Amino acid sequence: MKIGALRERLDGEARVALTPDSARQLQKLGHEPIVETGAGIRAGISDDAYRAAGVAIVESAQALVAAADVIIKVRPPSDDEVALLSPGQTLISFFCPAANQKLLERARASGANVIAMDMVPRISRAQKMDALSSMANIAGYRAVIEAGTNFGRFFTGQITAAGKVPPAKVLIIGAGVAGLAATGISVSLGAITYAFDVRPEVAEQIESMGAQFVYLDFDAQTDGAATGGYAAPSSPEFREKQLSKFRELAPEIDIVITTALIPGRDAPRLWLADMVAAMKQGSVIVDLAAERGGNCELTVANQKVVSDNGVTIVGYTDYPSRMAAQSSLLYSTNIRHMIADLTPRKDGVIVHSMDDDVIRGATVTFRGDITFPPPPPKVQAIAAQKPKEKTRELTLEEKRAAESASFRSATRTQVGLLLAGGFLMALVGAYAPPAFMAHFIVFVLACFVGFQVIWGVSHSLHTPLMAITNAISGIVVLGALLQIGSPGWLVPLLGSLSVLIATINIVGGFMVTRRMLMMFQKS
Repeated sequence: MKIGALRERLDGEARVALTPDSARQLQKLGHEPIVETGAGIRAGISDDAYRAAGVAIVESAQALVAAADVIIKVRPPSDDEVALLSPGQTLISFFCPAANQKLLERARASGANVIAMDMVPRISRAQKMDALSSMANIAGYRAVIEAGTNFGRFFTGQITAAGKVPPAKVLIIGAGVAGLAATGISVSLGAITYAFDVRPEVAEQIESMGAQFVYLDFDAQTDGAATGGYAAPSSPEFREKQLSKFRELAPEIDIVITTALIPGRDAPRLWLADMVAAMKQGSVIVDLAAERGGNCELTVANQKVVSDNGVTIVGYTDYPSRMAAQSSLLYSTNIRHMIADLTPRKDGVIVHSMDDDVIRGATVTFRGDITFPPPPPKVQAIAAQKPKEKTRELTLEEKRAAESASFRSATRTQVGLLLAGGFLMALVGAYAPPAFMAHFIVFVLACFVGFQVIWGVSHSLHTPLMAITNAISGIVVLGALLQIGSPGWLVPLLGSLSVLIATINIVGGFMVTRRMLMMFQKS
């Protein structure tokens, strides 16, 4: 089959659905990639780079659609592009079928099979085709970069000759793919990062990244997750509690990045005008939901505005396109995996199986019929998890009872060890030769007393490991000195060697420590 990549015609769209690397992989599946001239220019890919990968260059969109069996692109097709489709062809792109009913009807009338990359079900097997997650990851990363561009200070705190610089405080609203990406970058830049989501099960993910999860003192927070890992609409009571928490945080926060979206709905308004007014001058809000109306009440889509109190509100809707090279690489890989699933025999023949959960879920028109919305997948998507119960703080009486139980348990263990040790020493004393007892006592001291002494050593050296090894060497020296006076020649010789080697280790440890400290001393 011929796989044709169209040039994107939407103003500001710099991505391309085919890269030279993905073209080579498609060739291994038996396909013949072709691309419209200039399709990759804005993503930094020249026509010569495609030719070097064995991709044919076509001069116009009309010629490409006429020659290709499968057409791939990034943005939803325009009316003119849909008019070029013919029955039996396959179109793969973002489509937004819920918001483009007229376009969906035109695609049905064309007789083409349309696969919407934004409808790929979120099941484990389909992760490699999840273009929404790929683009959201880039958007979250780019949001932090945009925030830093418009923020007038460091993210990280610094102590300089000119004075102390406090770290920035960043709040991420929404902990989906974009929110987690933004959280990771913000933490890595050294900012004090807070994150909020209506799904409390993501708190562990947030905290594992070094950020602080914003909890609400409200039981209904457990109802915030819908099937598939997406956020669900919140109750009015929960929304009021949520807004109250944001109002409390607003005066302290320097940067707000909002990513909250609900499938099939406009973006919820979470950062209102009074919260913007409460923020400090020079603060920044980056609204990743601007294309769906925005989470911030003052967001203007595709624009950067400054509020009356000097807060910058960034409402760009093309973050992935602002990193076109990286976005094209990831999106073309998602497309390639989708085509690989459509080519199960790897013989270059497309098999559009409507029994496949992934293909069926992403297909919005098939053989002249509209197949959107799809049925639920047979394999359950990411299930909402129950939040971990908060541990109740023990009362004073419960703490005392627990300490008493722990003390009794430890006492029983120690008494048992003493009885066992006494029995063993009595047994050894009855049957072992007299000379053996002196060695046995040293062994006991090394095992029991030595253990307690070693783990009680203060880490006075530059690493705890070196402090422990020096303590062990000290025990070896004491034990060896006790054995040097033994009769015969073998035991005194081994004792002397032990003293020598252990002393070298001790002296060497302190010499290394001295050299390490000298490196940090001022000249």
